[in-house]
Amino acid sequence: MLKTSLATLALVLCAQTARAETFVLVTHATGTEGFVQILEKAARDAGEAVGAQIETFTNPSGDLADMARTIQAVTANGPDGLIVTLPDTAVLGRALRAATSAGIPVITINSGIEFYEDVGAITHVGQDEYLAGFGAGERAKEEGATDTLCLNPDRGNNAFSERCRGFFDAIGAEGTELETSYDLVQIRARTAAALRADPEIDCILAPAPTLCTTAAMAVKDISADLHLACFDLSDGIAAGIKS
Repeated sequence: MLKTSLATLALVLCAQTARAETFVLVTHATGTEGFVQILEKAARDAGEAVGAQIETFTNPSGDLADMARTIQAVTANGPDGLIVTLPDTAVLGRALRAATSAGIPVITINSGIEFYEDVGAITHVGQDEYLAGFGAGERAKEEGATDTLCLNPDRGNNAFSERCRGFFDAIGAEGTELETSYDLVQIRARTAAALRADPEIDCILAPAPTLCTTAAMAVKDISADLHLACFDLSDGIAAGIKS
């Protein structure tokens, strides 16, 4: 599905000229997350399908100001199209508006469904994060969840906050949004500490694959018995479901 979507995006952006066009993918991911590797492969496959050159940039520092500077540098090179994640329009909006003002077609993916029009993007490819979280909450509620913990590794990424908000609303309880990072040791320690501090927690939402597998370790560390809901799919999550 993702490969098909990105191939479609490339076709939309690709004008019929003699030269190979260049499209650039810029994401907020640090480069270690599994999902960004999937995005980049899909972009390269799409480029190959339409005869375009694909350049990809991650954001190793995790600082969205650095991502904005990357977008500015890419814009200065005048690519034929720009595909970006949009976790925070306050930080990235100016750079993206400059790209669209320069005549570069922009499409947002993954994060940014609420804001893509504000930055002048053509369209957005992704899900409504609130509704996705709400759906997860409905299922958790069916399983008996009442007191919930939602892990958030990136406060600057609106997608995670929206997933948590939808999850809490579906269950009908305020819940606790726990700020972590992408550091696996920290995620494990903070999750275990939160569960020890509140034995009434009976459900965790992990809105990213690495959060899920690490949260599962924390649950095991303290021998808790609770519902664990996860976004996306990885080998670790698949193994956890099977077990």
